[in-house]
Amino acid sequence: MNFIDSSVEIIDDINSDLILKKIELALRNCYKSENLIEDGSAEKLIKSCINRGHESPLEHVSITYRVICDRGVSHEWVRHRLASYSQESSRYCNYTKGKFGSEITYIKPEWFDEYQSLILKPSCDTTQEEYDKISIYFAYKKALETAELSYFTMIRNGATPDIARAVLPNSLKTDLVCTMNIRELRNFFKLRCTKYAHPAIRKLAIELLQKLKEKGLGILFEDIIYD
Repeated sequence: MNFIDSSVEIIDDINSDLILKKIELALRNCYKSENLIEDGSAEKLIKSCINRGHESPLEHVSITYRVICDRGVSHEWVRHRLASYSQESSRYCNYTKGKFGSEITYIKPEWFDEYQSLILKPSCDTTQEEYDKISIYFAYKKALETAELSYFTMIRNGATPDIARAVLPNSLKTDLVCTMNIRELRNFFKLRCTKYAHPAIRKLAIELLQKLKEKGLGILFEDIIYD
């Protein structure tokens, strides 16, 4: 049994200048104002159109990225329908094989490290609330150990992965390659960066948003605010 952190990475080699110019060209085609294209004109026009709700030209640019998350998060992610997804298949992946480390890999929940660290705290200093967190940690870990043991037993006795996967929990690690256009990414961030989103998907959404801003695409998302 192995625990890892969730993560997200951008797969595309992003050229922000070319992306903004492509969006500007699409926008100016609507108004037939291509003659106004010059250095620095893209940012001003794109910002103005986003503020006015004219976002359909943003669909001409798509970004491909990879997400490593648990199955619970992936179920939420793929609900964003205007996107393409290629996901690690638990039907065909046999986790007893060496390329998977011959073990089940789980994604740490957001509270995992905190609760685990309480085990080492002297009992005389441990509060009731902390004892409850320790109990939650051991109950969680026991459930995942049982799932792994059941999966391996089923495979050993002849079950195929698509049968044995039925015992695997939402914490199972999965790998998603996703492609979304800029308009859909904006909608994704508006829904998943808010405090009302599940903490696990919110963490990844904010991380992806920050990475896109670092790539020079901040003008496309500067109106999306999160705490």
